[in-house]
Amino acid sequence: MIERVRFSAILGRISTLTLVAANWLSCDMDRAGQDGSPSPSRKPPNDQAPQEKNVTIVHGVSIPDSKLCHTITEFIRDTETELLFKHSSRVYFFGAIAGQQRGLTFNPELLYAATMFHDIGLMPSHSSQDLRFEVDGANAARDFLESHHVDPSDVEKVWAGIALHTTPGVPEFMHPVIALTTAGVEMDVLGLTYDKYDDATREAVVSAFPRTPQFKEDIIQAFYDGIKHKPDTTFGNVKADVLADKDPRFHRGNFCAVIRSSHWHG
Repeated sequence: MIERVRFSAILGRISTLTLVAANWLSCDMDRAGQDGSPSPSRKPPNDQAPQEKNVTIVHGVSIPDSKLCHTITEFIRDTETELLFKHSSRVYFFGAIAGQQRGLTFNPELLYAATMFHDIGLMPSHSSQDLRFEVDGANAARDFLESHHVDPSDVEKVWAGIALHTTPGVPEFMHPVIALTTAGVEMDVLGLTYDKYDDATREAVVSAFPRTPQFKEDIIQAFYDGIKHKPDTTFGNVKADVLADKDPRFHRGNFCAVIRSSHWHG
């Protein structure tokens, strides 16, 4: 009996070591980019020391184990509320899994940057007085990535992914990083593609990054708190619905009224 227990324990340790090694190898491949391009952080492989730690893997997707992504995680965790941090983390996983489902090739570091920064424009520390919150977030991501010497063309993909994430019907036809940022948002907030993820996948993502018990109302409130000081920036976009829902005094801009009140004659 003792020998059987020892044998089981040995097998368990072998399985654990195998999983850690596999995760390390998988993340090393991620750093090179699934599209074969170099890591956007442009750091050499030895910049990163292998560590045994808890790694969330859902449907073959994990957060890239790179210096850039670790820094992004720390920055967003320290800057955003827990609600937005966990929401953004789920958006990454749902977006990356959507990429698998669609057969898209993308760099996971860039997708992680776009999804984690996509709502930072709701935070007072990164909110302007006259720009859409999406643009504030895109600008914050650009500044961050440029400070880490990410290639300008990659920075612009992340910028566009964040700036367009509340503009339905457009991102899906653009670069995968842009398309999948919106895909992740539409899944976690709107549930538009809920049935495209099986129960096990949804539960695994939510288990790793839990939704609050009243997440639907909590996220609407977070949107409102982040944009209520600049209602004019919601003209022509979905956040006008948030203001209309929360503020009975809000007057929604009307596209036809703007046309008719212009200085043009006829």
